[in-house]
Amino acid sequence: MIALPPELLQDRVVAVLRAKSMAAPREIGAALVRAGVRCIELTYTIADVLPHIAAVAQIPGAVVGAGTVLSAQQARDAIAAGARFLVTPAVRPEVATVAKAAGVPVIMGAFTPTEVAAAIDLAPAAIKIFPSDVGGPAYLKSLRGPFDKVQFMPSGGVTAQNAKDWLKAGAVAVSAGSSLASTDSLIAGDHARIAAAAAEFVNALK
Repeated sequence: MIALPPELLQDRVVAVLRAKSMAAPREIGAALVRAGVRCIELTYTIADVLPHIAAVAQIPGAVVGAGTVLSAQQARDAIAAGARFLVTPAVRPEVATVAKAAGVPVIMGAFTPTEVAAAIDLAPAAIKIFPSDVGGPAYLKSLRGPFDKVQFMPSGGVTAQNAKDWLKAGAVAVSAGSSLASTDSLIAGDHARIAAAAAEFVNALK
């Protein structure tokens, strides 16, 4: 298993940037780092995401990752662009294979116990419980029973108000999407609004 970036375990939150398009990626990334959120996931739903990953990868202190990675080719392209971790929405063996060969950690998406067990076989750095808002922290706590050695990260419905509940339920970190970086903010390149939301998460997780 290739370990999670230490910054992720220290900050305990990943900013998930998801939109159809995104303006000012470097400014947004820099604002997130200044606010205390160093791990930044740019998803493949963003048009021209690879140049954006490359831009964020140049920001001092930033740890950029690629999200919604579904294929081996997407994994290779993201790593070439500078991604230091990969995130999938489901169990994707081909992505795990590419990540392992490149020495890059992968956070594998799963939801049911069967999917979690299948993900474990691929030796991911962590397992992303998605969509986590379906079961809430109580569901994650139940999964921790049979899977007590797994590093879990919830994704979906995570807010500054409930982030600590997820940690108490056993998550090592949380993935924060629209509650941290809204679609409108990303499209407009509103880095000030995103930075304010990031600071709220940082304060909530102290």
